[in-house]
Amino acid sequence: MEASAAKIQVKVLVLDADQAAAEQVRAFCETHDLVPVKVPADNLMPVLRSSIDLGAVFLAEGFESHTLSGMRLAQELNRIRPELPIFMRTAAPHTLSESERRFVRHAYHLGELAGMAEAVRESLFCLVYPESLVRGISDLTLQALNGQFKEISVVAEAPMIVRDRLIYGEVYSLIPLEASWCRGYMMLQVEERSLRRLQMHQLGDMDPVHKDSIRAINNVFSETTNLIWGAFKNRFIAYDDTALAKMTQVPIVINHPQRYISFGSEDPQLCFRYHIWDNLLQQGEPIELHQRFVFNLNWSPELFRENQANVDSMLASGELELF
Repeated sequence: MEASAAKIQVKVLVLDADQAAAEQVRAFCETHDLVPVKVPADNLMPVLRSSIDLGAVFLAEGFESHTLSGMRLAQELNRIRPELPIFMRTAAPHTLSESERRFVRHAYHLGELAGMAEAVRESLFCLVYPESLVRGISDLTLQALNGQFKEISVVAEAPMIVRDRLIYGEVYSLIPLEASWCRGYMMLQVEERSLRRLQMHQLGDMDPVHKDSIRAINNVFSETTNLIWGAFKNRFIAYDDTALAKMTQVPIVINHPQRYISFGSEDPQLCFRYHIWDNLLQQGEPIELHQRFVFNLNWSPELFRENQANVDSMLASGELELF
């Protein structure tokens, strides 16, 4: 039986100074699993250069920022964030020229807003994620984090689909995922100062010089990655998946000064975000952990199955009950 698809949302940036039009765009977004966010015109460029998780930009041709508007602004947005599709609202029906199509995915006017659903689906929801996979990833990651760190509280945000390629923080790990139904990577990302703060407290009486060392910090992050990867493998990858050796690889390009990483694919990525609090510390900001799944080499959700042995063990333990 084919797994049911998860309902996952996409955060989109809406740039429209016309309040009435923006309200119609907002209503469209909310009925098509899009989460609209806005930003002041004078703060647009800094926001775009930050690590905000975005899936697309809805731009009105009359919106002005830094003396740019219309196609010139769309071209600049595309230069800064080329991976984000731009949907441009025009005052009248407009057919994009060949040159405009290089930086605008789709042009529409308010009378055509209802017909935008297909363009949005093709650009943002081209990959379908099984509900049991999405729910399972969040559950097993929470269990791994609580097992790795003592006396913490962890909250998982709702998963999102993102198209950006920005790196969050200074410390990140990559580990391959290979099965008959997928090939790609899991990536964990965190700010070094946050990880260092948690590390100093978690390692207790260890020599402060050693527990604050780069090696100690990297070891903890590597162990955390392995715990999550092992749980993912046990739950979702069958032990008889042997058809995997010998397959092609795609170069991963990392531009750290620009905080940019490319897996050689234009497909959206599945993104989770976790907030971790150290319960024994009386103050301090939570640690923000970003988790992404990039199925850039193969994605065949119709072949996805959750391991039956895992389901049986959950029934036996009482974690799962038959209805």
